[in-house]
Amino acid sequence: MHIFRTWSEVPAPLEGGVIALGNFDGLHQGHQAVIGEMVRTARAKNAAAAVMTFAPHPRQFFRPDEEPFLLSPFRLKARLIEALGVDYLYVQTFDREFSQRSAENFVAEVLVGGLGVSHIVVGFDYVFGHQRKGNVALLRELSERYGFEVTAVGETAAPDGVRYSSTNIRNLLKDGRPFEAARLLGRYWEIEGRVEPGDKRGRLLGFPTANLPYKDYLHPRQGVYAVRAGLDQGAASIWFDGVANFGSRPTFDKTDVLLEVHLLDFAGDLYGKHLRVALTDYLRPVQKFDGLAALTAQIAKDAAGARAVLDRLPKAPMAAPYVSML
Repeated sequence: MHIFRTWSEVPAPLEGGVIALGNFDGLHQGHQAVIGEMVRTARAKNAAAAVMTFAPHPRQFFRPDEEPFLLSPFRLKARLIEALGVDYLYVQTFDREFSQRSAENFVAEVLVGGLGVSHIVVGFDYVFGHQRKGNVALLRELSERYGFEVTAVGETAAPDGVRYSSTNIRNLLKDGRPFEAARLLGRYWEIEGRVEPGDKRGRLLGFPTANLPYKDYLHPRQGVYAVRAGLDQGAASIWFDGVANFGSRPTFDKTDVLLEVHLLDFAGDLYGKHLRVALTDYLRPVQKFDGLAALTAQIAKDAAGARAVLDRLPKAPMAAPYVSML
């Protein structure tokens, strides 16, 4: 997949291509339905399959002081989009100037004049343009004027009727229900980062941990999780079972938020490595212990609990691009 940061210099293969539009935060199964329809349409037309998304997320741009809400930062989003068979990814900078574009100007100048698309695929409730005045009805109206086709993918939901939506997924993760969030995502939700040196207390306790800084992600419920952790190996990742603590460390009077991951049955140096951590189940909340002996005993229980949970789950293919819950 080729990634571009501007729409004004279009490679020839994209002209006449099919494009899916959206923020696609989380790449849940509703988003996958939109992108999947785009890819199928592009293949039927023997045309390029493209996605346009926006960075920063418009909500971040307009409300920068809100607590972190993103489900998938760019690196992970791009990996997931590529796994869906997309040829080109356009990451449109969302700034003050772009936010002032009218819906019709966006279609006429960017999509038609700049990208030369032949077909646009969106979700049924997609809105765009200045003050969100553009919608599917406007796209259909403009398609007759500018000569492109439009497909609007209908609302999708899980078998139990819960709607596939980023908001529902965020709420489930905040409630400490990662398995239910995974049902809407189609895979386990991930946190990722580069491993940094820590206090090395875990090593002294017999449970060495990889420490990941926590910045722009949604904050799930603080506590201990059973996880699968992936070490990047090129385009794929090698997955290991593990147990992780997300949150503060009250036993040591720490108040900053950190993700600490212990890989089960793993020996090796993780410093500087890029690590992906997929939350599979919530084990317990954060708590303060009376001394290192009590903490060590609880970590051993947590590791055993994580192992029991993960042993019941299907093993991910070792080099899988992500951990599917199916």
